[in-house]
Amino acid sequence: MAISAADVKKLREMTGAGMMDCKKALTETDGDFDAAIEFLRKKGLAQAEKKAGRIAAEGIVSTVISDDDKTATIIEVNSETDFVAKNEVFQTYVNGLATQINNGNYADMAAFLADTSAIDPSATVEAHHKAMVAKIGENLTIRRFEKITGDVVVSYIHMGGKIGVLVEAATDKDDDAVKEAMKNIAMQIAAMNPQYVNRDEISAETLAKEKEIVIDSSLADPASLPKPILNAVIAEAIETNKWNDTDKAAYEEQKNNKFLFNFLSDEAIQALRDIAATHKAEYVENKIFAGLVEGRFSKHLKEICLVDQAYVKAENKENVAQYIANVAKENGCSFDIKKFIRFETGEGLEKKNEDFAAEVAAQMGK
Repeated sequence: MAISAADVKKLREMTGAGMMDCKKALTETDGDFDAAIEFLRKKGLAQAEKKAGRIAAEGIVSTVISDDDKTATIIEVNSETDFVAKNEVFQTYVNGLATQINNGNYADMAAFLADTSAIDPSATVEAHHKAMVAKIGENLTIRRFEKITGDVVVSYIHMGGKIGVLVEAATDKDDDAVKEAMKNIAMQIAAMNPQYVNRDEISAETLAKEKEIVIDSSLADPASLPKPILNAVIAEAIETNKWNDTDKAAYEEQKNNKFLFNFLSDEAIQALRDIAATHKAEYVENKIFAGLVEGRFSKHLKEICLVDQAYVKAENKENVAQYIANVAKENGCSFDIKKFIRFETGEGLEKKNEDFAAEVAAQMGK
């Protein structure tokens, strides 16, 4: 299938990989973005999987919590411009939607849109939304919402509504100290964007897939291969003439230089990647390489699991799990994070390119 420049640009923004690498990934995967991201990660070309991509649409995330702090709703409503997102009328409208969801019981978006609007009882939520679009003068989208209930819930809004977080805890003490700790954890989630509370939430299938990606990306990074393996791969590249004379000479001259790879051509480095990949089964059984993979895999899990992350407000090297345990001990209570929800405005949406000057000129008939 034909791959558009817009698709390549979008994948580049989602992964940080180069333009040509993104085009190749999309071509190899028939335009499937999730498969293309995995392709890039296995090649060691993507910084990290960012299913959501960059913030690419305007709007706000809003949260509402019940008076007893046990039920909370988070909602994202998109607008075309940041100007509207900052408008008080728009913000009040979004808060009203969140309040209705929090007070109601909706199975999905369709059920919510079909219900009578709490803001305007003479219309459905959908009809009132269309009226708001006409009033504000921009296309508005009620994109998503989630609702949670627990022993105690807290919310946190960052950057004026660009990021919103809900946190649910199981605790037998919902006093201010516990809520303050939960707010700190919500700030952690906003800043560090974990994907899971703990490793128990990750399925065996996902764990296996993630480990496979770490293995492939390690093989695609020859400079970091264990010395014995790297030497074997280089020897094969030379013996099979996968390197040209210039790269062979550069290696002989710089082989004891820790910056060796700065002297090799891109083609020579790619040859090393290709050779390493052909020995995948053998290297996976190698204890040194297996140790490298386990270290990288463990680091990756610490990044995506909330309780394993370093606690950003800690003065020592305390992680989030230790912070939670300390809060429980200091307050003489049970305290455990059960769930969190994090919305970031415009996740996965592509923002249209706009020429503001041209738009103003067009509106003025010039």
